[in-house]
Amino acid sequence: MKDILRSSLLYDFYGELLTKHQQEIYEEVVLNDYSLGEIAEERNISRQGVHDLIKRCDKTLNEYEEKLHLVSRFEKTKEQVERICQLADENNMQDIENIARQILENY
Repeated sequence: MKDILRSSLLYDFYGELLTKHQQEIYEEVVLNDYSLGEIAEERNISRQGVHDLIKRCDKTLNEYEEKLHLVSRFEKTKEQVERICQLADENNMQDIENIARQILENY
């Protein structure tokens, strides 16, 4: 499940950088949970061809993340906002201010 979530996040951030063909097939496999066989039959290509395309897309998306770090920055910011919400419940304004400053410094 964690791999699917990670793949979905990578696709959300970098999917537009794939070709239209790659986007369509990647969405069918990762987001719509179609089997490789279903896609191969529908598109009249081999199951191995679908598998190879998905592997190439995963590699490409991970390479973008290694260079740009958008997903990791998003995840870190999300964790910080969750912490702010927790501190707000505790009425801990000083820690909220410190975390907010950290977020602003990162952007």
